[in-house]
Amino acid sequence: MIPLTAAADAPAETLALAAHYGFTPSENPFSDGLFLHAAADGISLCQAGAKGRVRVDFTAGAAQYRRTKGGGELIAKAVGHTTAAHIIDATGGLGRDAFVLAAHGLTVRVIERHPAAACLLADGLARALADAETAPAAARITLHHGDALALLPALAAALPPDAVCLDPMYPERQKSAAVKKEMAYFHQLIGHAPPDDEAALLAAARAAAKKRVAVKRPRLGTFLAGAKPAYQYEGKSTRFDIYLPAPA
Repeated sequence: MIPLTAAADAPAETLALAAHYGFTPSENPFSDGLFLHAAADGISLCQAGAKGRVRVDFTAGAAQYRRTKGGGELIAKAVGHTTAAHIIDATGGLGRDAFVLAAHGLTVRVIERHPAAACLLADGLARALADAETAPAAARITLHHGDALALLPALAAALPPDAVCLDPMYPERQKSAAVKKEMAYFHQLIGHAPPDDEAALLAAARAAAKKRVAVKRPRLGTFLAGAKPAYQYEGKSTRFDIYLPAPA
């Protein structure tokens, strides 16, 4: 577990949320590496000795722009957008795609295995629920912390999803100077799944989905686990590879 620091103005409910995911303020000094920081404006992922931070915020920035100015049409098309659809995002990360789908009216269950990432996402969702403009979308998202390979069958048994979304961490091809610092922190935190895990995750997603699995990839990236999709939706920098459910 990475350490947690807390500012004097960190609300009690924020510290309680962090504790739920196993993080309590550290009493031991540290001078390098990643850490979580709790303050009045939420929980952030930081790097010791460096500027910049990662904070999940659905009420401002890029998330606000996509919600108010449009966007997300590609992923909505990829999952077969209808407002009655139930989606499982099995690789939640910072929750950006899940929130876009929820803002389009879909019900989304998010799985995130890493405790620090789940903590950041839970904090962002809590603040979104407290904001009148983002509360309706945030209310359509349910966060599940755990391994997708174990949770997908259980969640599908309770309510089979129309589609499962996958966005496994992809090795960054750009030079480090061109990578946003916040995403460099997040890549360092999460790491990359080995090929065997990718194959198992795709198989579990195809077994859970009623209609399709949508895998997000860089436009020129390789297929997940080398598996050729049934068809694709392609954007300027991103594409979605679509896989059909596993045969019964």
